[in-house]
Amino acid sequence: MTYKPNFQYTAKIVNNLTQIASAREVILNAYLIPKWEVSLRREALIKNAHHSTSIEGNPLSLDDVSELAAGRKVMATRKARNEVLNYLNVLQHINDYSKDRTIRESDVLKMHKALTKETLDWEEDSGRYRDRQVAVVNSSTGEVVFMPPETTEVPKLMNNLLEWLNSGESQNVNPVLVAGMTHYELVRIHPFIDGNGRTARALATLILYLRGFDTKRFFTLDDYYDSDRRSYYRVLKSVDPTTIDITDWLAYFTDGVVASLTRVKERILKLSSEKLKKDKKGQIALTERQMKIIEQININGRITIGEMTEMFGISRQAALKEVSKLVDLDVVKLVGKGRGAHYVII
Repeated sequence: MTYKPNFQYTAKIVNNLTQIASAREVILNAYLIPKWEVSLRREALIKNAHHSTSIEGNPLSLDDVSELAAGRKVMATRKARNEVLNYLNVLQHINDYSKDRTIRESDVLKMHKALTKETLDWEEDSGRYRDRQVAVVNSSTGEVVFMPPETTEVPKLMNNLLEWLNSGESQNVNPVLVAGMTHYELVRIHPFIDGNGRTARALATLILYLRGFDTKRFFTLDDYYDSDRRSYYRVLKSVDPTTIDITDWLAYFTDGVVASLTRVKERILKLSSEKLKKDKKGQIALTERQMKIIEQININGRITIGEMTEMFGISRQAALKEVSKLVDLDVVKLVGKGRGAHYVII
């Protein structure tokens, strides 16, 4: 293992990490009814997909991405639609890209293949390391930001990064910093012909999820970078190619996390304040299936037992058990009888 991140814990980074920890505690411990949790998760999903693809020049608006996420059609090129749909799919199944909380080369290649499906000029470039030299270019200005390492160095550099990422050494580093380090190093290596930024940002999301930082998936990091692309590329470009000191990059990266968590915290405090005054029972713990049931109702307006059995591949009895808790908690209610019976949010 030869990868070792070069950085210093500056007052700026430490202060940001302190703010991040404080905001995260508020978010995870605030009282939220399931409908709000689903809404926040869906909002984060859509914003992440929009901003991460927008950074690289995708023309679809936030409203367009929201329509695509709901299964509706939008006027756009096939490539633009697929970039967004692919990113949405990866984020929705983010836990599928790791086994035993380890991120392997095969997981990164699988992620890249899913992100770039039917979007590249040459489909064979999807899900494999590049076989030719490329340059990192600012999509807004056309300026060459930096030249990545030689193609022949890519496999070894990626192996070094993943070996460190899965080591005990990285486990002792704050997960936000690990996400930022991995984000930068993958962009620096630039292992793919295209889609490196999307892969780096999705990988950072996976790291935060695996390390228990964003278990509720409320956080949106990419909007900060998309809001000022010049700064994003400027900080990436500012790293000395000889020393690869990423201190300034990590300060910028943690600035983004602070901004994101602050927005989420303020939104949650506003949502929960009135409810908390009326009901101090605390958060309602739901299973992943129950959260998905609410998500589907939010999208389609209703859900049936049959649709639940198909969605999860379970028996009608098991589906009924999942939805019964939501009924008991006054989150959803049964409407109709017989074949027309379905559930809606109260």
